[in-house]
Amino acid sequence: MKVYTEVSENIDAKNAVVTVGSFDGLHRGHIKILNEVKKTAAGKNGNSFVVTFEPHPRFVLSKDFDMKLLTSLDEKKEVLEKAGIENLMVINFTKEFSQLTSDEFIKRFIVEKIGAAHMVIGHDHKFGKDRLGDVNILSQVGRLNNFDVTDVSAESLNGEIISSTKIRNALAEGNIEKANLFLGRNYSFSGKVVIGAQRGRTLGFPTANIKLYEPRKSVPKNGVYVVKCYLKDEEHIGIMNLGYRPTFENKHELVLEAHLLNFDRDIYGSDMKIEFLKRLRDEKKFDSKEMLIHQIESDKLEAQKEKIN
Repeated sequence: MKVYTEVSENIDAKNAVVTVGSFDGLHRGHIKILNEVKKTAAGKNGNSFVVTFEPHPRFVLSKDFDMKLLTSLDEKKEVLEKAGIENLMVINFTKEFSQLTSDEFIKRFIVEKIGAAHMVIGHDHKFGKDRLGDVNILSQVGRLNNFDVTDVSAESLNGEIISSTKIRNALAEGNIEKANLFLGRNYSFSGKVVIGAQRGRTLGFPTANIKLYEPRKSVPKNGVYVVKCYLKDEEHIGIMNLGYRPTFENKHELVLEAHLLNFDRDIYGSDMKIEFLKRLRDEKKFDSKEMLIHQIESDKLEAQKEKIN
């Protein structure tokens, strides 16, 4: 996949079929749009092209808006490439950029820089200053600039329209099954293994404390989860605790720690990707160290079932 920015010159794409959006999560609804882009591009003997923004526009336009991301830019690139998208433009979203009208944005980037032959847009997508640009305006501009427009309908599961907001809400509720179903893949985050309190090792369950690469990433509701942990090309089943370790301490710093089954190596400083498979229980305070150890053993047995499956 070729990656461009808003200042890139000599963009190498013919008969480009373009879609534009923040695409946070790249969930099933977004994938439906991408599939339409690829299908249309194939029919025109052209190239697929995605335009997205970094940072997410809400971080610039709503300073007090406490939104958490489903996908970092690196994760977005990875999913887009796996989806078969050929070209990506990442536009630096600034206050100045946000003042462009929908007509100015389309002319400057979609027409002049990319040379779009066709645009694909989601059913509820708005763009440009004050979010006045929609499929009707886009179609009008398209007629003037020789590109066609396809409007993609919403994607639903179990009678519910899929959206990034609903996935964030599911994560906040600890409903990892629903989040994964709406995403079409396991929710994940990545970080570096850092030195923690090392209390797990004294209990017989060494843990890897994770410092997120993207601090604005959405973290599921506090509790214990069955997870897949990736260390380079290695895949391990584990249990992950998200919370404040109330049995030993009650600090305000959220701790993300994973115990990998049948694993005991020094991996400090390593990169780790965590995929969430299943929520086991709430985080709780135990009356004794022995009761905590018994519960962890029970959690490990549940995780082992996932490994068998």
